[in-house]
Amino acid sequence: MTAAASGSATPPRKRGRPARTSTSDGPAARDRILIAARNEFAERGYDKTSIRGIAKAAEVDPALVHHYFGTKEQVFEAAIELIFAPAMGVPDAVHGSREGAGERMARYMFGIWENPVSRLPLLAVMRSALTNETAAVVLRGMIERRVLVRMAGELDVPNPEFRAQLAAGHLIGIAMLRYVIRMEPMASAEADDIVAMVGPTLQRYLTES
Repeated sequence: MTAAASGSATPPRKRGRPARTSTSDGPAARDRILIAARNEFAERGYDKTSIRGIAKAAEVDPALVHHYFGTKEQVFEAAIELIFAPAMGVPDAVHGSREGAGERMARYMFGIWENPVSRLPLLAVMRSALTNETAAVVLRGMIERRVLVRMAGELDVPNPEFRAQLAAGHLIGIAMLRYVIRMEPMASAEADDIVAMVGPTLQRYLTES
């Protein structure tokens, strides 16, 4: 007797969203997708990363990536939030005594950039933003909402939003020269020496009326 006749044949697979299993769906799968997206964007940049590539790295169906995160732009936004998670603490570094706020901010940011684990994904995201307008819009929005608005809320000075942007722009410019372009002598300078030089300037942005 054949398998079909005995009724033991495997039913045909239905089209649509993948069947839910402990390995292909649920929080664990979502976390794998997010980590895979972070790694793919960091290694390949925005333009060369695809939903299919993220799904392959996460070992899930591409439909599941769309289910959890939506479009490629939305996946990128979720991934850079993960990448920029250490930088989200900048407002906390500014919080507290006005004295030394500029140095605390500079030391906090250079601590992130000097750590290879956090520096490499940050570099990749910044390069993506420089070459792709969609990536730039997503990154700009995330920095404004998650960092600059919070930091401005900590500043007791006129035009706090403008001051926060000046401070951030100062540090981003140095990061571009030191870590992206690698211009000397900036690239090989000691981080402590840079902090000592830029700290007073950031202090003026953050605290002087």
